Amino acid sequence: MIKKTLHIGLLCSILALSLNGGVINGVAISVNEYPITLVDIDNKMEELQINKNEALALLIDEALYLQSIDKYRISVDKFDVDSYMEKLAKNNKMTIFEFKNAVSQQEDFEKFSEKIRLQLRHQKLITAIASNKLILANEEDLKIYYNNHQDEFQIAKKIDAMHYISKDKKLLESLKTNPMLSDPNLSVENKTILIDSVSEQMKYIISKTKEKSFSTIFTENQTYNVLFVSNKLENETIPFENVKEVIFNTIMTNRENEYLKNYFENLKISANIKVLR
Repeated sequence: MIKKTLHIGLLCSILALSLNGGVINGVAISVNEYPITLVDIDNKMEELQINKNEALALLIDEALYLQSIDKYRISVDKFDVDSYMEKLAKNNKMTIFEFKNAVSQQEDFEKFSEKIRLQLRHQKLITAIASNKLILANEEDLKIYYNNHQDEFQIAKKIDAMHYISKDKKLLESLKTNPMLSDPNLSVENKTILIDSVSEQMKYIISKTKEKSFSTIFTENQTYNVLFVSNKLENETIPFENVKEVIFNTIMTNRENEYLKNYFENLKISANIKVLR
C-alpha cells in the first residue's frame, strides 16, 4: 500500500490514481482519515449526473463540512425545527396547522422538515465559525441593495388565473400534463383574484407560482384546487421600511456564505488527503 499526501490542486491526479489503481477495502481516498469509497463516487455521479472529477470534489467538500460540524459540536433537534416552523407560520400570517398544510400542498413535508434541519445546522456552523468576524450591514448597505434589486420587492395586487376544482385529485394531476383536458367532474372558472381577498394559504401558493404556469394542487373548501396563473397585475413596490429586516438577512447571508467559502478553501489547502492504491 502506498500513501500520498496531496494538495487539492492535484484533484485530477487523485481521481486517476484511485480509479485506475487498487483500493483498500473499497476506500479510494481519505480526507483527514475520513474515507471516500468508489461506491460513494459512483453514487454521487449517478445522483447529480456529473463526471468523476466533479463527484470527487463534492465528496471532499462534504467530508470537510461534516468534520467541521463535528469539530464545533453542531446539532439540531426536533424542538429547533418546530420552533423555526412556528416562526415561518407567523411570518406568513398562518397558524402552524395552516402552514404545514400549505407546505404539504407544495412538497413532501418530511423532506421539507429535513431541509429545515440542514438549514439550521448550516446556520449554527456559520455562527460558530464566523462569529464576530463579519462586518454588519448598515443602513446605507440596505438602501443600496433595495435600490439595485427593485424586482425582488414587487407584489401583485391582482392575479388573472384559471381556477380548476375537482373532488378527484388525480384528475387535476392529469390536467397539469394535459391542459386541454375536459371532464364533467372538473369545474373551471376564469377569474381575476384580488390578493387581499384570498386565504393566507392561497396567497402563499400564488407567491410560489410563476406566470404562465400551474400552481401545486391544494385543498380548500373540502375540494382539490389548482390555479393556472396567466398574469400577475398591478405590481407595487413594497416600502423600504417594510423589508429592511429581509434585506439585512439577505446581505448577511451573502457575507456569511462568502466567508464560509474562503474558510473551506483554506481547509482544502491544508487537508491531509491520501490516495490508497
